[in-house]
Parts: sequence; structure tokens; C-alpha cells
Amino acid sequence: MGAEPSAEDLVRAARAAGVTDERLLEAVRVTPRAEFVPAGHMASAYRDTPVPLPHDQVTTQPSLVAVMVSALGLDGGEHVLEVGTGYGWQTALLARLAAYVVSVERWPDLAEEARRRLAGQGLDNTAVVVGDGTLGVPDRAPYDAVIVCAAFPEVPEPLVAQLRTGGRLVQPIGPGGHERVELYRRGARGLAHRATVTPACFVRLYGAHGYGQR
Repeated sequence: MGAEPSAEDLVRAARAAGVTDERLLEAVRVTPRAEFVPAGHMASAYRDTPVPLPHDQVTTQPSLVAVMVSALGLDGGEHVLEVGTGYGWQTALLARLAAYVVSVERWPDLAEEARRRLAGQGLDNTAVVVGDGTLGVPDRAPYDAVIVCAAFPEVPEPLVAQLRTGGRLVQPIGPGGHERVELYRRGARGLAHRATVTPACFVRLYGAHGYGQR
């Protein structure tokens, strides 16, 4: 029998997907994904696959998380906004790579689970807020980086407004289920496209500046 999957398998999957940032790879290595999935899915925690969450939500595939976070180019001093907390594994990675992370989750029970799990890892440089992610969290802006974990054909304007000039934003652009993850940078004249990061499949982005309330 082969060895049980471990965090090292997720590191290898991230490397295979093109991630070279050693700080990020170490964050994947030391952040136990098993602590950030529902109890019934522990066996899948260290496989490079999405895991179902309540409310018909799903975690992002770990290697895709790593690719998206890598695209932000974090160096440790950033104030980051995350849209879509889930159970908080990506939040935990961001917290190990940036100075502070504000994460917005629309489902109160998921937000509470994420807070509990992040606290269990001693990650006190995070704030999980219940709300409409398409509105961002303006009272904690501006942000140096924004990462959106659901798909919409355009970037919500409030997120652009809360991004610092020179800041980076990563979002799946498309209808939900078939899109491209895009990297943007905010310049003096607004948001400018910088690169297509990867094709992907995401759930839809709901909210006042997304697909409406659900």
C-alpha cells in the first residue's frame, strides 16, 4: 500500500501547476488542509481536488488556490481582501504571506467555521466578515491585493475602488462553470489587465454587483 496523502502532495501539485514561490509552497506545507474541510471529507483533504461545503459551495482545488495566490505576488507587507472565505484554507495561506487579511463570506455558518479554524492555527492577522463580497469591506480599505473566489463576467466596481493604486486583483472572469482567472493591476486610470493566469471552473459570484442575491 502507498503512503497516505499529505501536505507534501499538495506542494508537489502546486509545483506541477507552475508555482515557484517558495514562501507560498512552505505555507501550503505547514497549513493543514485537513483542519479546513468538513469532517466527512477528511479523506480528501490532501488530494488535489475540490471538497464540497454547505450551501452548495465547494472549495477551490488546492493547486488552483496556489496558482491564484502566487499571481498576487505577495511579499509580506500587504493588506489583502479575500472574497469567498469558505472554511478558510486559502485565508490561512494568505495570512502566512501577507500582513493582514480581511475575508468576506456570505454564509454566517461558514464564516463562523472559518474563524474557529483560523484561530485554531493561531492566525490572528485575519478578520472574517459576513456580507456581500461584491461590495468589499470599504471601512478597512484600501487593499494592496484582492482575490475573488467566484466567477462573474466583470470585476465589481466596489472592489476596484477599494484597491490601492499599484495593487493587484485576481478574479475568475466568466459566467460560472467555465472561465479564465485574470490578473489586473490598478493604475492611475483604473484597472488594467496584466495576464491570464489559468482556465478554471468556479461557482457564480452573487451579490449586488454580481448575479444578484440568491
